[in-house]
Amino acid sequence: MPLRAGKVPFANCPACRDNACGGRPNMKTPGPCGCPRPCHAWAAATTDPATLTGGPWATAWAQAQAVAYHPGGAGLTVVDLDDRDAVTWARVTLPATRVVATTRGEHWIYRGVMPSANRVRPGVDVKAALSYARWLGPGTGTMTALPDVVRGLMVKEETTSPRGGVVSSPHGRAAWDHRVATGCRHTERYVRTGLERGLALVRARRESGAGSQAFGVAQFIARQHADCPGPCGLDVLGQQLITTAVSVGVPEPYAARAVTNGLAGAA
Repeated sequence: MPLRAGKVPFANCPACRDNACGGRPNMKTPGPCGCPRPCHAWAAATTDPATLTGGPWATAWAQAQAVAYHPGGAGLTVVDLDDRDAVTWARVTLPATRVVATTRGEHWIYRGVMPSANRVRPGVDVKAALSYARWLGPGTGTMTALPDVVRGLMVKEETTSPRGGVVSSPHGRAAWDHRVATGCRHTERYVRTGLERGLALVRARRESGAGSQAFGVAQFIARQHADCPGPCGLDVLGQQLITTAVSVGVPEPYAARAVTNGLAGAA
């Protein structure tokens, strides 16, 4: 589909102007656009050569300043990273996949569809169902399946400002060592170094997003131990994640749920 100046879709065609068509299909209702001209934004996206090269679309293409596509219609989800901080977060938190460079950041493209949402965390939008993304080339890397950590970005943050105190605090945490991880193939230094890096990411989310960050770290940890014969004492590592999330304002029940789901999500 073509985009006009400002990287936005073309306006509705005259027959649909001011919702004269009843507003369906439109950007909030599933379904393709049946109008002869590009209309109804993402719903107008098509792969039909006759439509794309036909006369009704010619005026739009003559004015177009960019090209877009409907990720959800292609069975894809785009994690739109708007700045370098968001890109850095993705490289630490998300599994590698196809990456397309953008003007300010990157698009990370996964196989699978989920709801779209803007500002799921600072500098991060999710574009999939009922949305469009700019086409900026094929990108590089091997596209992988949509991970739970991306789906987890849609979970509403149940955070409490540290200034107001936390809901509760877990009891004293046990230390991880090979007495609780007799089947782990990693050294204690490797595990503790990785855990501390993950805890630092959670601590950095003092204003918002600590719950989702704890989910992502838990999933990453579980993935590192997927090939171990076990047990690996992941419950001990998980408790330390929960404690840290609570310390920056996440209610304990939500922190426990996020970490538990993260540890299970990499199975």
